[in-house]
Amino acid sequence: MPTGTSVPFQQDWGAVNVGRGTIKKTAAPKTARALDLAKASGKVATEKRYGAGGNKSAHSGGVMSARKLEQADDVGSIAKVDKSLSKAIMQARMAKKMTQKDLATAINEKPQVVGDYETGKAIPNPQIISKLERKLGTKLPRPGKSKVPPKAGAAAAGAKKTGPTRGGPPKRR
Repeated sequence: MPTGTSVPFQQDWGAVNVGRGTIKKTAAPKTARALDLAKASGKVATEKRYGAGGNKSAHSGGVMSARKLEQADDVGSIAKVDKSLSKAIMQARMAKKMTQKDLATAINEKPQVVGDYETGKAIPNPQIISKLERKLGTKLPRPGKSKVPPKAGAAAAGAKKTGPTRGGPPKRR
């Protein structure tokens, strides 16, 4: 079938560079000395990642919160697990015929955490206690919250106020 043009049809099979073919990549430093030199010259930047490489549980209770420290009555005394709780955990675990390691893996915690709860050395964490309750199928005794005496100015400020509600429109009748 004639094409209608007298120009012969040709295909160009030459190499076409698309993208970053003209940019030369620098090789990554292979030795520690080369890496230090690259850092010093500013060619390489390193970042310290927050919490990277750790195998620490988020609920292990290793770091105390500032609120717990402020609410502590005596200097250096932080609430520990009560003996009744540690004994109840131990009895329920033995009734299920589980080891500390089995229980810890079942609740996604380290075996040391379960051991600390059973010896009474752990700081009570309600999340871990609820995990233990679910896995052991029992209701464990919860540690009571310590009553902090109110401050002198707080008693007057906590009195019931009458009048319109602040921050909103008046109530419709």
